[in-house]
Amino acid sequence: MGFFEKLKAGLSKTRAALAEGLNNIFKKFRRVDEDLMDELEELLITSDIGVETSMEILDTLRDKIKTDNIKDPDEVKAALFSILRDMIGDGEPIKTEAGRMTVILVIGVNGVGKTTSIAKIANVYKRDGKKVILAAADTFRAAAADQLRVWAERVGVEIISQSEGSDPAAVVFDAANAARKRGADVLIIDTAGRLHNKKNLMNELEKINRVVDRELPDCVRETLLVLDATTGQNAVVQAKEFKNAAPITGLVLTKLDGTAKGGIVISIKKELDLPVKFIGVGEKVDDLEKFNADEFVRALFD
Repeated sequence: MGFFEKLKAGLSKTRAALAEGLNNIFKKFRRVDEDLMDELEELLITSDIGVETSMEILDTLRDKIKTDNIKDPDEVKAALFSILRDMIGDGEPIKTEAGRMTVILVIGVNGVGKTTSIAKIANVYKRDGKKVILAAADTFRAAAADQLRVWAERVGVEIISQSEGSDPAAVVFDAANAARKRGADVLIIDTAGRLHNKKNLMNELEKINRVVDRELPDCVRETLLVLDATTGQNAVVQAKEFKNAAPITGLVLTKLDGTAKGGIVISIKKELDLPVKFIGVGEKVDDLEKFNADEFVRALFD
């Protein structure tokens, strides 16, 4: 099964809640009125698109109905889909440049699928013929490095680690030097999954970033935040907190197959203006891929 088929299957719960819900609403109404808009509002909010984003979508839709003098509910449906697609945006790939190493710093709270996402991202690049090295810089959580090592062996990539409780920046120093000496294309750095003390997190990330800047001054940088789609609007709150603590360049959205809250993609893009760079729709190593907005919308609505 190709990734698009996996994506379509993984989004089945969201599809049932959002796409089928929209279809049912538009079948029921024969004219465009506020009753139709009220039902659309309720559906968008319950699909975890969020109150503020849902209101903006409907305001845009009302303007389009008025400007284009739309009378047919089917035309309203087409206009709504177009608005949703525009809100998701085109997505942005991970930055890469020929002859320059890409360093990806991965952050996120424990339990969102951060460690497995790192391995799956490594698998994406290894499959593309890239040499990938992992840095186990989450030295705070017991067995974090062991868990990442198991995944690294499964994917077939090298991992640099130290003992539990080591200085994360020291791990990154070793990994950066190993990556440079071995001609790695991609270095992916795991970090401690905590946010309860923002100051500690910021200090730790700043220290790691200084090491990367010093040891790999010509690298291309990304900082990815991993979010669990099943948490819905809580993921948006979490992302806002992390955005205040770190210069995030993109998101990894996991567990889309386990939720009816896939509308969170729209809410996150609108409220945070952060691109989704990878999405996960399963537990297997090849169940995570680079985000493709057109495929996402097609899997959700077609």
